[in-house]
Amino acid sequence: MMRLPKFEYRAARSVAEALDWMGEFSGAVDKDPSARAMLMAGGTDVLPNMKQRIFTPQVIVGLRAIPELRGMVYDPAQGLRIGAGVPLNELATAPLVREHYPALAIAAEAISTPQLREMGTIGGNLCLDTRCNYYNQSEFWRKAREYCLKKGSEICRVAPNGTGCYAVSSCDTAPVLIAFGATVRIASREGDRIAPVRDLYHDDGIHPVRLHAGEVLTDIYLPALADGWRSTYEKYRVRGSFDFPIAGVAAAARFDDAICTEARLVLQAVTTHPLPLPEAEALLIGQRWTPELIEAAAGIAYKSAHPMDNTSGTIALRRRIVKAYTRRALEKLVA
Repeated sequence: MMRLPKFEYRAARSVAEALDWMGEFSGAVDKDPSARAMLMAGGTDVLPNMKQRIFTPQVIVGLRAIPELRGMVYDPAQGLRIGAGVPLNELATAPLVREHYPALAIAAEAISTPQLREMGTIGGNLCLDTRCNYYNQSEFWRKAREYCLKKGSEICRVAPNGTGCYAVSSCDTAPVLIAFGATVRIASREGDRIAPVRDLYHDDGIHPVRLHAGEVLTDIYLPALADGWRSTYEKYRVRGSFDFPIAGVAAAARFDDAICTEARLVLQAVTTHPLPLPEAEALLIGQRWTPELIEAAAGIAYKSAHPMDNTSGTIALRRRIVKAYTRRALEKLVA
């Protein structure tokens, strides 16, 4: 049985208090293995990784009790505001989410298990650490195999001749929010900033989320959608519950009299960050979707996906899944 390392837990009562506590630890970066302090909301990812000694912070700053991080507010003209501390199960079952942003409800419901969705939060899912077969193991296993690049080695065990870390992005809500054009509010002691969800991520398996030291993600904003929008999310995993995605596809499109006027496609779990498909989107816009057009868009997804051998399933299988699930997602939007 793996036990947690010793740490101090501080339950913040406000965002300002959490920022002050994080500011006490210079160089503390959320989800950085060398961090001395970390933020935690539901703890469904942080605590298991601490048991595996992937994270060994001296202090955990808890965000769960902060009321300003909870709640959802919908305005037909402005869109939907979601507090970063909203539990995933609440997001999956909320009628206003299921009605106006169905793909987000589908993605939230596909995460882990019902028990963990009651604990896990939307903000925590957006800040989920990247995953890899050589990284998400016990300390005993990793030490016996020699550490990987993400844990302090000079070599990536997946691609020894590569130039970086290829751990994969696995947060199910991120590709959907990118497809919807969502933004986030990020608080710090210097003030707040607004950033597109798409800009939260970059091609760096070690530090995948662009949050600076001492910053806290507080709100997610989804724009109001005009009539004619449809959306869905397709996720492939080994088991029907609990597992992270081996491949995922978020699709959203707007139709006017069966003609697509806007389209957005985002792949997940095939690289270090959610992967938009602008070439496939351009192919779909301005067209009446036929089986041949959908197959061509799925072919672009297949060619764009370049997964590494670092999760379940072979590389060839994951690329075929991307093609099949892109086809499936687009067919659902047409139907």
